[in-house]
Amino acid sequence: MTADDLTARAYALRIVTATTLGGKLEPPPAGLVLEDDGAPLRLDAPGRPASLAIVPGRAARVPPIAGMRDPSQRARILHALANHELQAIELFAWALLAYPAAPIAFRRGLVAILADEQRHMSLYIERLAAHGARFGDHPVTGHFWNKLDHLIGPLEFVCAMGLTFENANLDFAGDYAAAARACGDDATATVLDQVHADEIGHVHFGWTWLRKLAGESADPWQAYLDHVKFPLGPRRARGARFDRDARRRAGFDERFIDELEAIAPTRPSGEPR
Repeated sequence: MTADDLTARAYALRIVTATTLGGKLEPPPAGLVLEDDGAPLRLDAPGRPASLAIVPGRAARVPPIAGMRDPSQRARILHALANHELQAIELFAWALLAYPAAPIAFRRGLVAILADEQRHMSLYIERLAAHGARFGDHPVTGHFWNKLDHLIGPLEFVCAMGLTFENANLDFAGDYAAAARACGDDATATVLDQVHADEIGHVHFGWTWLRKLAGESADPWQAYLDHVKFPLGPRRARGARFDRDARRRAGFDERFIDELEAIAPTRPSGEPR
């Protein structure tokens, strides 16, 4: 391994452009150099194996949570969850390239979360195998990748990724874990419990950097609204069931939690949840 291989830029570029799952799952090397005095690099799309090429959302339908009762539909749900993790891996690597001048502590957090997302994707792939399926058996969307125009800077990144997508997963992961456990799939429920626990830390990262980047004197709720771009925002940052305790554990103040809980959630289509 050369010195260049130990830079965050080189590592992140390999992750985003990799065309194999093994490449996406390459763990961050020990001693990764986070400093980067290069120009921002904003890649338009990831490398992918042919079986995981991004398709329009209408071509990759996912069963509703009630489908967890049917093992074949559960496999399709797990496939979609693995794709969420794949996109998160790619987007956290993308952020290392796009924001080279971000604080080192912020960049260190991106790497740590990226490694968590790699672990989550591996866990979902294992559960797919237990259901006789492989990652790549079904079409996948690029829902996260479709929001690149939202990710202007580090503050917009944490508002979109941490405080919208991952925030909503505080509800969704718990719901899917309960659904898996109710149908006797304790192994899948355990994976979802782990994802939920880790997601609290990821959302805490988003909350911490919202406060730091917006300024400690800024109202967090208003700062979030000011830096998240429609159609993302609070309606997409929660599920139909609201896990208030998880938000407290992520560090949110009570006003932020109250404002979010009072919002009616919507699906990506804009329909009510």
